[in-house]
Amino acid sequence: MNALEHELRRHFGERLAAHLPLADFTSFQIGGPADLLVTVAHEDELAKVLGACDGHGSPSFCLGSGTNLLVSDRGVRGVVVRLGAGFERIEIDENNVRAGAAARFGALVETVVERGLGGLEFGEGIPGSVGGGLVMNAGAFGGEMARVVTIVHGVTRDGTPRSLTKDEVHFAYRRTDLPPGFVITRVDFMLEPGARDSLRERMLELRAKRSARQPRGVPNAGSVFKNPPGAFAGRLLEAAGLKGARVGAAAFSDRHANFIVNLGGARADDVRRLIDMARERVMATSGVALEPEVRMIGDW
Repeated sequence: MNALEHELRRHFGERLAAHLPLADFTSFQIGGPADLLVTVAHEDELAKVLGACDGHGSPSFCLGSGTNLLVSDRGVRGVVVRLGAGFERIEIDENNVRAGAAARFGALVETVVERGLGGLEFGEGIPGSVGGGLVMNAGAFGGEMARVVTIVHGVTRDGTPRSLTKDEVHFAYRRTDLPPGFVITRVDFMLEPGARDSLRERMLELRAKRSARQPRGVPNAGSVFKNPPGAFAGRLLEAAGLKGARVGAAAFSDRHANFIVNLGGARADDVRRLIDMARERVMATSGVALEPEVRMIGDW
């Protein structure tokens, strides 16, 4: 790591941090230190970091906006990459939309709705970035990323730029199958023209639904479990008596059983114990094997 750190330090200077806790960079406000954390300003810098990691045999991980993640208390080995402001651009050419991976998903939704373009209203209220939404094939209320994405641009593990067609992304329910180590830099969409007022009304309707159902003002990482076929994870969790269940300073929300909240000072191990407990209880009460939607990263 010393040789890699020295190489990256020469180029990034103070933008490279060593042993910095990741809690401040995640929506859970949980997470131990990264060996190295670097913010890149544009694709060439991203390629330089990934190429250096590949050359030194070091793992790398793109943190994004830190939503939908549970970072180990022991931290993350190797290099954690954050995408800077250069990856936040949103460009619109008629029905074609190009959004940087670091653009806020909510900002993209509002931008296209104001331009009278439909197909992304489901994303209103989904936290995180465009890149994170793509990785998880984010969706809600009958819509999902897979229906409107055309091309995904990024950089491979060895630092080579590459563009993937929709078919090459291999979309599935709440996941995609991207090449190992591939970091998304931009996502292209094809949307449908619509009446701006109607689209905005739909967006506000979905915003109200989310506000009524989901915990607000307390750190969380969104839905903990994927909905199993023909059922809702939240209902299965509530039926298993998990609403409000607590381990340490982490608890299943009293408002929606499929959310775990950080009550203040929660540790990743607290959250993981809740996840394991929930899977066991739901299997015992309903015979359903719940699959986590939250991604667990780092040194467990």
